[in-house]
Amino acid sequence: MARAQAATLPVITLPRGTVLLPGVVQRIAVSPNRPEIASLLAAVYTRAASKAPNGRIDTVPIACVPFASPLLGPNGQLLLQTEQEPPSPDRSDADVPKPTKADLFDWGVAAKITGVEGRGTGEFTLLVEGVARLRVDKIYADKPYLECKVVYYQDDVPLPDPALEELFQHLKLLSRELVAILRLSAILPRSGSAPSLTPLLARRLDIFISKQKQPGALADFMANIVESSYEEKLQVLALLDVKDRVVKVIELLDRQVGNIKNSMKITAVTSTTLPFSVDPDTARKEIEKFLTPGKARQGSKAPAPGILGQPGGNSDDDHEPNEIEELKKRLDAAKLSPEAAKVADREIKRLKKIHPAQAEYAVTRTYLETLADIPWTVTTDDRLGPQTLTLARKQLDDDHYGLEKVKKRLLEYLAVLRLKQSINDEVDAQIKQVEQDAGVPEPAKEDGAQTVSTPDPSLAGEKMKANSANIEVLRSKRMIDKSPIMLLVGPPGVGKTSLARSVATALGRKFHRISLGGVRDEAEIRGHRRTYVAAMPGLIAQGLKKVGVANPVFLLDEIDKVGGSNVHGDPSAAMLEVLDPEQNNSFTDHYINIPIDLSKVLFIATANSLDTIPPPLLDRMETIYIPGYTTLEKRHIAMQHLIPKQIRVNGLSADQVVFSNEVVSKIIESYTREAGVRNLERELSSVLRGKAVEFADAKDTGHPEKYSPQLSVDDLERFLGIEKFEEEIAEKTSRPGIVTGLVAYSSGGNGSILFIEVADMPGNGSVQLTGKLGDVLKESVEVALTWVKAHAFELGLTQNPAENIMQNRSIHVHCPSGSIPKDGPSSGISQAIALISLFSGKAVPPTMAMTGEISLRGRVTAVGGIKEKLIGALRAGVKTVLLPAQNAKDVKDLPQEVKDGLEIIHVGHIWEAIRYVWPDGHWPNEHEYPGVQSRL
Repeated sequence: MARAQAATLPVITLPRGTVLLPGVVQRIAVSPNRPEIASLLAAVYTRAASKAPNGRIDTVPIACVPFASPLLGPNGQLLLQTEQEPPSPDRSDADVPKPTKADLFDWGVAAKITGVEGRGTGEFTLLVEGVARLRVDKIYADKPYLECKVVYYQDDVPLPDPALEELFQHLKLLSRELVAILRLSAILPRSGSAPSLTPLLARRLDIFISKQKQPGALADFMANIVESSYEEKLQVLALLDVKDRVVKVIELLDRQVGNIKNSMKITAVTSTTLPFSVDPDTARKEIEKFLTPGKARQGSKAPAPGILGQPGGNSDDDHEPNEIEELKKRLDAAKLSPEAAKVADREIKRLKKIHPAQAEYAVTRTYLETLADIPWTVTTDDRLGPQTLTLARKQLDDDHYGLEKVKKRLLEYLAVLRLKQSINDEVDAQIKQVEQDAGVPEPAKEDGAQTVSTPDPSLAGEKMKANSANIEVLRSKRMIDKSPIMLLVGPPGVGKTSLARSVATALGRKFHRISLGGVRDEAEIRGHRRTYVAAMPGLIAQGLKKVGVANPVFLLDEIDKVGGSNVHGDPSAAMLEVLDPEQNNSFTDHYINIPIDLSKVLFIATANSLDTIPPPLLDRMETIYIPGYTTLEKRHIAMQHLIPKQIRVNGLSADQVVFSNEVVSKIIESYTREAGVRNLERELSSVLRGKAVEFADAKDTGHPEKYSPQLSVDDLERFLGIEKFEEEIAEKTSRPGIVTGLVAYSSGGNGSILFIEVADMPGNGSVQLTGKLGDVLKESVEVALTWVKAHAFELGLTQNPAENIMQNRSIHVHCPSGSIPKDGPSSGISQAIALISLFSGKAVPPTMAMTGEISLRGRVTAVGGIKEKLIGALRAGVKTVLLPAQNAKDVKDLPQEVKDGLEIIHVGHIWEAIRYVWPDGHWPNEHEYPGVQSRL
């Protein structure tokens, strides 16, 4: 008798018609209508983790209980005896997530979860292995999953029992005989319903049966293999006594072996060898039995076997043709292009000739399923009504503050779409009118109809040709939509990705994001050839499959991070066809190998820098720069978007925390230095978490009146620590050799001022540079020094033109904040003015800053980052800024607050800058500088 032990276990109800026995591994498919299994699995993971940090889930037992049968009693006794096999009930309404105890069988198994399988589609499969029998005493349904109080039984190691040993040997003999016959049925012609085994599996089963030492375990294993009804498996499950269980399984084995012998018909056998270890005498006797005629089972329901290819000898399962027909219906519903339909028909014909067991069958079937999933002609209707532009403008303004250039370009695209659609509607109306005027084709005449006159066939043919030509001309007037390919370039955190999502929302199109960061293989873009193992379509084709329409909005995120040419091809070159409006109407994926029309897809790419994008790829995209936000723009974004969002995230309400403009500006200027708003959002979240702690403490202690919702600038140091960034402030006093320059931080998109200090000392003409200057900045110092040395006499710094101003002195050029790398062609004019100031002894006004590069001829050339530099200059207290004349176009895009707060002066030559810096200065030979500078 088995040993009993009580416990409370979580329960998985097995699918109807399924019985799990001890020692058997079974898959349980988890569909969306079985949410209780997901809850149970979460509880199992929690219990496993509580036992050990890396606890395994197979250490947590569960109960697997089958559904009860109306034909069996609680202990497995038959309630109904019939001559025929009792039908197994198939009531799907009993498969409910929380059945009652009356719905379940009284016996089940204690099991362990040995694995979880899934492909990321939301459905997964549990692998469970039966461990021991159990009896269900009580069901608890107070959790998302069932729990039950059970008593489970372990098989005792039996004492030497001759009767049981004899039954055990008989069970082994029948089991091996079943394996041998199933293997033999795979060699000989057989009916479609007869099961079979491969040689390798048959040999493994034979070895397993031979080495088995426990009668109960072998009986459970063979009960899972042998053909039997649902009720018979429930009876085996309910048999605690090992001897009774072995007797029951022997009865089932006897029946199946007899059925297979009677249903097989051997027409001719020349010679055969059995590829497994079995008694030769037994095998010879069995073959002789098969060769004896007239042994067919009387009244057998199995169809008479025949030769393959003849009626009755088809080896395909019944469901395979149905699957092919279902696949054909899906392909018809997909409305393939003519070329795709031709390929699909050819592959369907090939699929019908391939045996399902061959690997080629799965490859071809997967390919056809992919063809059916590609949206060849299915599109979503754009929201292009009279209110389109108004609604789109409101959508973009609600989602994003600023970014006027990007919004303007997107609204232009929507306006073009709107006009094209109105033209197409007019053309369609004209085509319909022409077709109505031409009349429908002449219908078949009814019996007894009289024709008054017979028209001339030649005139009718000419009229039809004229109408057809007119219709073709009208169709040629239809406007074809070639979606633009936009590239949003800007620093991180400025809203490039979310802007693309807003465009999709405004258009009413589906949105799909493709992350290109780190793509190093061309096949990830174009797909793999079907000849490769595990071939799959590329990212573009997979995106189309996912959205299911031919005109989505595709976001190609981080296109500047795509890898270059390597042993796996060049992914950036593979993007050339995708992003070319003249070519992507016939984009060919290596896996699909059929042209796909991408011209209806709106591609929006994002990048942080243009330096790593190959020129041919950059040429195919329309570049829109998003330089970053000013302090004012950041404050608006924080007040309108970030703060309300973070208040909700941190469990507070709008009246429990009040931000002032001063507090937000302080966070922006002293705790973040970036172009976007990601770090700003993090700092705001830190402040709100601190306020959440204060509010919770006040509420818990019963003194809510002590909590103050108002935030002040002094509170920030308590929540955020000391200030991370200290802004440079323009000097209040001036001295010769010090000039205020302008700098834009490449890592953050913000700008600030930068002091350039020059000092001289006795020496031999050497130049010393400090302040972590880059190579380009060092070159700027050399060019500035050369120009000053060349024009020292004109500037009145030397007594005669031949004198070297550096003959008996050395200079030291230094830029403070030495830990910050400084590089870029933007400080040539500042270096030159600093040298002139030092040598002449004239100080530069402290509230004047300048930026620009100079050439050896003294021309001031354009630089970048004007917006960021001038915003930083205004914040630092600068009043006047000298800019290159070529940067006048950049000033137009400045925020109005910057234009109003700064006096901006444009200079084209270093002499112009000198006049503005020292308007009262007198230069002895200034007249030698010509008024018109040659560009030759």
